[in-house]
Amino acid sequence: MKVLIKTLGCKVNSYESESIEEDFVNHGYEITDNPSDADVIIINTCTVTNQADAKSRKIIRQLRRENDKACLVVCGCSSEHHKDNIKDLGMDILIGNHGKMEIYNLVQEWNKNHEQIIKFTDMRKVQFENMGIRKMVGKTRGFVKIQDGCNNFCSYCIIPFMRGNIRSKDINDAINEINNLVNDGYQEIVLTGIHTGSYGDGEDYDLTDLIHEISKNDKLKRIRISSIEITELDDKFLKEFKENKKICPHLHVPVQCPNDKILKLMNRKYTLQEYKDKVNVLRSLRDNVNITTDLIVGFPGETDEDFMNIMEECKNIGFSKIHTFPYSKREGTKASIMEQVKDDVKKDRVDKMLRLSDILESKYYQSFIGKELNVLVETDYGLSDNYIKVELDKECKENTFVDVKICEVDGTKVKGIVIK
Repeated sequence: MKVLIKTLGCKVNSYESESIEEDFVNHGYEITDNPSDADVIIINTCTVTNQADAKSRKIIRQLRRENDKACLVVCGCSSEHHKDNIKDLGMDILIGNHGKMEIYNLVQEWNKNHEQIIKFTDMRKVQFENMGIRKMVGKTRGFVKIQDGCNNFCSYCIIPFMRGNIRSKDINDAINEINNLVNDGYQEIVLTGIHTGSYGDGEDYDLTDLIHEISKNDKLKRIRISSIEITELDDKFLKEFKENKKICPHLHVPVQCPNDKILKLMNRKYTLQEYKDKVNVLRSLRDNVNITTDLIVGFPGETDEDFMNIMEECKNIGFSKIHTFPYSKREGTKASIMEQVKDDVKKDRVDKMLRLSDILESKYYQSFIGKELNVLVETDYGLSDNYIKVELDKECKENTFVDVKICEVDGTKVKGIVIK
């Protein structure tokens, strides 16, 4: 028996798909990339934008056409969002964001009677669905989902409705999973979630406590946080960040829009000055701190003058990379009823912001020419603790650390000479 898993969207989806895959392997299934070979096809969907929804629907139809005999399972954010509109696309099992670890059992149920299964849960009332991974195929860094859900309800975002309330993996379960991965050879662990910095909310522990505990494993060399909000960089975390050198000096801190008028319309919980002040603190605590961000362009109410100001503020903050997204209208959110920016204007602004991102990224990399970095070897490249991807001049063993001297920066490509 063979299973194919197709994943769209974020690192959380990727982790969940890895966990589902491991469950099927433990039950004797083989993994395949060929749809026509698969007995089971699982599509883990995304709904963060309209484009993500469209891509999810396209892949459902495509894989159904390529194999009409396999048990087709659709789960994730887009199925949660559009359960009434996609149930006739030919899937055999349709669930939302809860119950992904029940998929194997649901497939066995479908195998018995071949009747469509549709199963959804109230996402605002669910508990954390425990998943675990012992090995991540083809990866030198171990990703661990420690948190799910969001309570922020930013005016543009549908995800709190699709992912439900904030909830966290039990700290002992998280420590055990991480230690298992580390003891199995993973030297870098990436902590991920929908709202990772809220880990432990409502419990007697938090993200800093988890980081402090897993750092006691001598085999663990690096701890990376997939994303964290500026409001979650409290004094306790900042002290740990300063003193604990296992925490990577790269933080992805979504700004969404460095403009107070737009931040207020977005229902973000900080001002531009508060954001800038906290970034300055981060840079004062460690050397070579790399700050990357997410930014939404063309939010309702954003004028040409606002956008020019936003560009200048991005330069002033000195991001090294700006993950830029055009605002995507999501029905059911407050922003969907605001006055919209025209699509051609959004496209032009996105193009300008992406060009600025490339300039800032190249500038950050160029500051390391002639300097040495310690990188974790992946394939023909290594990744530094501050998230610089360095092309290596010679073949090195995967999952080992080597010192490289940065010799060349070509746009956003960095090349290094292996020293040892």
